[in-house]
Amino acid sequence: MKQSNWKVLLNGIIKENPVLILVLGTCPTLALTSLAVNAVGMGIAATLVLLCSNMAISLLKNIIPDKVRIPCYIVLIAGFVTIVGFLVQAYAPSIYDALGLYLPLIVVNCIILGRAEMFANKNTVLASACDAIGMGLGFTLALLVMGSIREILGAGTWFGIQIIPESVTPMSIMTQPPGGFFVFGVLIALVNFILARKGKKRKVSGCGGCPSAEHCAKASEGGC
Repeated sequence: MKQSNWKVLLNGIIKENPVLILVLGTCPTLALTSLAVNAVGMGIAATLVLLCSNMAISLLKNIIPDKVRIPCYIVLIAGFVTIVGFLVQAYAPSIYDALGLYLPLIVVNCIILGRAEMFANKNTVLASACDAIGMGLGFTLALLVMGSIREILGAGTWFGIQIIPESVTPMSIMTQPPGGFFVFGVLIALVNFILARKGKKRKVSGCGGCPSAEHCAKASEGGC
């Protein structure tokens, strides 16, 4: 793998983590991290869809008409989501039931659509695959960390294994929405603190902070 592609892969895990830096995919992040196994299931499903859609869109970028590219992206992504959904339902029915509506909603996940529009549409298949793997790993790791913290503190278990003695009463609020928001906020603050200590500035939201702003028509016109 070329160094440039290696950097593209690492960007999604560290510098441009979709959950903790770009703050994308917040709904499934908060809803599905009460248990670590659900977090990993969602992360893997989203990564597979992202990888397949990025590669397909990169291959077809010169064929898809510019005026209808977003509807075409959605159709492609929907097809891959359907395939992944069938696979999860067949081989991991418990995870399929736990993910519920959030599995088909991967179709409109802003991480998937965002990478299709801002990266896969402008880069090679290999670079798009690296971007998808990096973003997918970053998404999965963020969900895993959140899910682990919430499950251990809220239920005393980790992947169903008893971690905290049963004699200790767990903080059940951690498996509820307030606990999800609390852990999410703490992790974002921790990442900001670490980046600040390393002298790196946090990514600014909006067109000005987008790494592909120079290629975006809206950014050249003054913003979104």
